[in-house]
Amino acid sequence: MNLSVVQPCLTEADLERIGHAADHVRAHDTDRVLTDLLPALTSEERADVSRHLVYDHTAVLVFPATLDGLCDELRRAGMEPGAVRASVIVRDRVRRRYGALLGDSPVGIVHVPVGGRTVEIFALPVPPGSPLEAVAADERAFGHESHHAFAVTAPGPVIPAGLRTLLTERGGAVPDGGGHNSHENVTVLYFRAPDHRRFELRLPGRHEPVPDPTLALLGVMTGAWATQAVRTMAELGLADHLADHPGLATLAGRTGTDPDALHRLLRYLTALGLLTSSDGTYRLTALGEPLRTGTEFSLHPLALLYGGLFYDSFADLPYAVRTGQEAFAHRYGQHHFPYFAAHPELGDLFHRAMAASAEMFTPVPDLLDFSAARRVIDIGGGNGALLGRVLRAHPHLEGVLLERPEALEAARPALADLTGRVTFLAGDFTEGVPPDGDVYFLSRVLHDWDDDRCRTILHRCADAMRPGAELLVVERLLPSTTAAAWDIHMLCNVGGREREEAHYGRLLEESGFKQAACHPLPLGASLLHAVRV
Repeated sequence: MNLSVVQPCLTEADLERIGHAADHVRAHDTDRVLTDLLPALTSEERADVSRHLVYDHTAVLVFPATLDGLCDELRRAGMEPGAVRASVIVRDRVRRRYGALLGDSPVGIVHVPVGGRTVEIFALPVPPGSPLEAVAADERAFGHESHHAFAVTAPGPVIPAGLRTLLTERGGAVPDGGGHNSHENVTVLYFRAPDHRRFELRLPGRHEPVPDPTLALLGVMTGAWATQAVRTMAELGLADHLADHPGLATLAGRTGTDPDALHRLLRYLTALGLLTSSDGTYRLTALGEPLRTGTEFSLHPLALLYGGLFYDSFADLPYAVRTGQEAFAHRYGQHHFPYFAAHPELGDLFHRAMAASAEMFTPVPDLLDFSAARRVIDIGGGNGALLGRVLRAHPHLEGVLLERPEALEAARPALADLTGRVTFLAGDFTEGVPPDGDVYFLSRVLHDWDDDRCRTILHRCADAMRPGAELLVVERLLPSTTAAAWDIHMLCNVGGREREEAHYGRLLEESGFKQAACHPLPLGASLLHAVRV
């Protein structure tokens, strides 16, 4: 390839860039390109990925004076280009960066075979003296359209979906748009590597594109709208009213709402996936079903709480981040426990909301051998959902529920069927814990407190427990996405924090316990099993 001859169409700089791309294509295979772009992938992961995709081409954007004669010029440089076609996707990307400056200028694409692969050349014509010379200078400096491409060889949606997940979650790649190329009937998905270089996956046929980053960010930014839509759905009791699939007019009459406004809410809830619609009739999806009332594990109270008082306090999240202090107390003048105690209607909602997530307790009775135990003690167990589930599964057990007086009042009706087997004990677990238990529960308690207070609570437990007694701790564990979200909730509304398993392990060890096991639970929770040493 002779790149030293001065060409009348392409500049020496553009010819040199094409030459570098050709050299890269000759010198690299799939594994080497993956190693270069995504060094976080292990050799085993790269080998697995390479079973389903191959390094296909490297692309560059150049700026000939005109598209006419471009292929002839490439031939004179020793290449064998195909025909020039229009590149709609790249032109749209360039137009988004430079707006009206691009005008109606086309972007061409031509493929040059090199060593069994391809150099993909995008060409934006820039006549001498054109305002587009500024675009060319910027693109040469930053190489926005330069990229490496992999062809996905596996048909169907399953393998491509797995590749996208692996490349992003393990490799650190970030989705960067894409679309369907009708000329080749391939879907092109763009990504950015951790060092911001771009690469693409080419999938045969039409596939859903990776979300546009800007649209994805807008989706995150408007999450508050979704929260309030779900809260409104809960306040209006829509999930219950939709049970017999009424028409819009009937549903508006039942809920006392404006039909047009209700229609717009239902359309948004459908877009969120909570409803489905056909022939003007709306039905609950599996996602919306938990908002029905009167069902086991109904999330209706949580929708009201998260869309109400806790939603309001999130407006002061910047305060919490700046100071490390809870936003709830800053906004309402006191910690949420005494605030709820002073407002019984809110306290009742809080207890019902906590009961809504009791689904996480369902496996607990089978995760531990309770046959040798006689007395179980639930420390700060709220309405006693966990204690009740264990006692009902093991009739030989008796239980103690240690809680604040107002919480005990909420628990008595829930445990009414266990009369004679449950002792309701008002107290403060930071001051003392009942002795003589065989198994102790700390369910969603430690995440309410800082490390020093957690040590105090655990020391109180250790003081009351004999060696060999067992402690079951239910919490959400970082670094899961679910726990990360609740960690911000704890910062904002409670003043506590979620922790990693190792963090809890250290707190337990410092307090006289040895961790024995960790079991996953529903709703992103975990059960830490510890023994008093």
